[in-house]
Parts: sequence; C-alpha cells; structure tokens
Amino acid sequence: MAEIKTQRNKASVTKFLSSIEDEVRRKDGKALLGLFKAVLKEKPEMWGTSIVGFGSYNYKSERSTQQGEWMFAGFSPRKQNLTVYIIAGPERFPELLSKLGKFKISKGSCLYINRLSDVDTKILQSLIKQSVAYMKEKHTNKK
Repeated sequence: MAEIKTQRNKASVTKFLSSIEDEVRRKDGKALLGLFKAVLKEKPEMWGTSIVGFGSYNYKSERSTQQGEWMFAGFSPRKQNLTVYIIAGPERFPELLSKLGKFKISKGSCLYINRLSDVDTKILQSLIKQSVAYMKEKHTNKK
C-alpha cells in the first residue's frame, strides 16, 4: 500500500506563511491562521509543504485499504485561491454555506475562496467549529 504523501511535519507554519509572495494571499493566510487558532484552540502544524492543519485523527478508508493520520481542519493559501479543508464535508452544513458568501466547493472537503473578504468570517468560524466537532465525535481516537 502506498503511503499518503501529505503528512504532518515539523516545518514552521510562520515561515511558510511569511514566504508567500502575493501580499493579499499572505495576509489572508495569516488571518486564517488567527481565525483557526481562535476557533480550535489548537497548535497549527504543517502538513506536507503547503497545508496548515489543526489536530489529527487516525482513519481507515471505507472505500479502499488506505489508512493513516489526517488533520481535523486546515487551510492552504494557494496561488489560485484560499483552500479551506472542511474535513466533515462542507455540503454537510447547507445552512452555513447559504450565509457564507462567495466560494466554490469540491466533492470531498475543499472550500475554495478567492479572498477572505469574499466571505463572512463569523460564518466560516462556525463552519470550521461544527466540522471539527463532527469529526471528533465520529472518531473515537481523538488527539
């Protein structure tokens, strides 16, 4: 079985965010860091080279033999957009999505935002908090 490429590591979250060239994306990344820390009260950690994650749990895929460790929530200030990882699946929270603002979602856990100013950050905080609560409830091996 192949090992998942994106794993938690000891890289500096601060250095990663400070290295983002685009000023708006860098500021939005730092603002997201503050938002996640305020909501989750957990220490951020790098996952792979470009994802800031919070908390972790062990999983075993229901559809394959893949298993490993993954974050409860996270974000990545990518060139195209801010990607917020709502691991429970953003579509699970339609009432919050209807109030969030301008965004796109993918099948799975990705919420894509062009700029942080495009969304209501209070609603985003609720979305993150409810998703993490759902995931912690679902996984008994909490960390």
